[in-house]
Amino acid sequence: MATVLEPNVEFDHEHLLTVADIARRFGAIPSWRIRSDPAPGTAIEDDVIRIEARENRHCELIDGILVEKAVGYEESILAGAILALIRRFVRPKRLGMVAGEGGMLKFDPGLVYIPDVSYVAYASLPGGKRPRGPIPPIIPDLAVEVLSVSNTPKEMQRKLTAYFKHGVRLVWYVDPRERTIEVFESPKSRTVLKEHQTLSGGDVVPGFKLKLRDLFAELDEA
Repeated sequence: MATVLEPNVEFDHEHLLTVADIARRFGAIPSWRIRSDPAPGTAIEDDVIRIEARENRHCELIDGILVEKAVGYEESILAGAILALIRRFVRPKRLGMVAGEGGMLKFDPGLVYIPDVSYVAYASLPGGKRPRGPIPPIIPDLAVEVLSVSNTPKEMQRKLTAYFKHGVRLVWYVDPRERTIEVFESPKSRTVLKEHQTLSGGDVVPGFKLKLRDLFAELDEA
């Protein structure tokens, strides 16, 4: 478990990183999601791998800061359902790969994101082959984020901008509490689908359809 950040703490000899600095990047993010070891601003990809191996915790790496993923039980149910449905659709057609909430991806040197679900078309891979390694340099065609109460608007807007900047073609933000899905085809192209509507894979996963009522019903089955 990450320790609480104290304000005005010097983390290295050259930079002074404060709680205010964190807030400027991520908004009012809970302090437990910001890892203090290694000090914010000094983390590298090896730290992401080390923490996952030792603690089974997944952290994204942004500006040298380790931001722990916030995934609760309901969020995991929805992410698992979406993953299973997309995989069931794409595998028989040999369209691509689907990874879950442990799928760490390198978007740039020093930038690691972990979508709750990611889909990569084989056609998007150089030579049709997946790069090896615990954090492969792969940009997904589709990134799915299931929103937690500890996700902040600034955090998710920053992530959305980064996704499209690096080549993601389609992003879904799933809200378990509102039972909606925000569909983004660009940072400024936003469509909100409600529970009575149907989600489409568009040009990214052609032919894929998902009735939101069926998806969110998974939360009520118990």
